[in-house]
Amino acid sequence: MWLILAFLSAALLGCYDVFKKQSLRGNAVIPVLFLNTLFSSLIFLPFVLCSHSGQVAEDSILYVPDTTWAVQKYIILKSCIVLSSWLFGYFGMKHLPITLVGPINATRPVMVLLGAVLVFGERLNLYQWVGVILAIVSFFLLSKSGKKEGIDFRHNRWIFCIVLAAVLGAVSGLYDKYLMSEEGGVGLNRMEVQSYYNFYQLLMMGAMLVVLWFPNRQKTTAFRWHWAIPLISLFLSAADFAYFFSLSLDGSMISIVSMVRRSSVIVSFLFGALIFQEKNLKSKALDLLLVLLGMIFLYLGTAS
Repeated sequence: MWLILAFLSAALLGCYDVFKKQSLRGNAVIPVLFLNTLFSSLIFLPFVLCSHSGQVAEDSILYVPDTTWAVQKYIILKSCIVLSSWLFGYFGMKHLPITLVGPINATRPVMVLLGAVLVFGERLNLYQWVGVILAIVSFFLLSKSGKKEGIDFRHNRWIFCIVLAAVLGAVSGLYDKYLMSEEGGVGLNRMEVQSYYNFYQLLMMGAMLVVLWFPNRQKTTAFRWHWAIPLISLFLSAADFAYFFSLSLDGSMISIVSMVRRSSVIVSFLFGALIFQEKNLKSKALDLLLVLLGMIFLYLGTAS
C-alpha cells in the first residue's frame, strides 16, 4: 500500500512541477511562492478547525490533533528546511528548462539513500542498488545534454540552485522519516505535520514578501497573476498527503519512497516537450529512460 501511495504522490508531484514552471515564466518568484504557501495553508485550515471543534473524528485520516510546543519545534525546523529548498528550487526552475530540472531532481533519492543507510540502518537488495546506480549515471548524462543548450553544470548558478534545493530536499526526506517513525523517531501525526508546516511557511514567506520583495518590486521582475498559481498548492498538498501517508505505514522505506516520488519527472518531461516546446529532447530522453529503468528495478526489489 505504501508503494502505491508513493507512485500516486509522484504523479501529483509531476503536475505540481508543471504548474510551478507555468507560474514562474516571466514572473516574480517570491510572490508566487508566498501565494503557494497561502493557498496550501487555506486548504488545511478547515481540517485543523474542524478537528479542534470535534467535527472530525480522531480515527479519521484527516484528523489534526491538538498540539504543543514540544511538537511544534520539530515542525518549525521542517518548515525552515522545506522553504529553503523551495526558494532555491523556484529560482532554478524559473531560469532552466523543466526537462532539465526534472531529471536533476530525480537524483535526489540517491542522497536520501545514503542518509537512510547511515541514519536509519536501511538495507537495499541487488535490484534496488541497480536502480540507484542507474539514477547516478543519468545525472552525468544529463550534464552532457545541458551543454548542448549552453548550460555548464559547473558554472551555472541556476544549476547550483537546483542541486542545493535537491540536497535540502533530501535532508527534508530523512527528517520526514524521523518525524513519522514510531520507533526511533518522534511519531508525529502526518496531518499535524503537513498542516502546521504550511502555516509556518506562510509566516516566513509573508515576512520575506514585506521586507525583501515589496520595497524593491520596481527594480525586479514584476508580479502577474496566473491561473496556474493556485493549482501549485492544490497538487502539492495532494502529493504531500499521499507521501506522508505512505511514510506513516508500517514497513515503508524512505529511500524507496523518495526514489519513486522522483518518477514525477515523467509527467514534467512530457509536458515540457508538448507544452513548453523545449529543446534537445532526444538526448534528454535517454536520461529519462534510465530514470524509468531505475523505478522498475526499485519496484522489483521492493516487491521481492
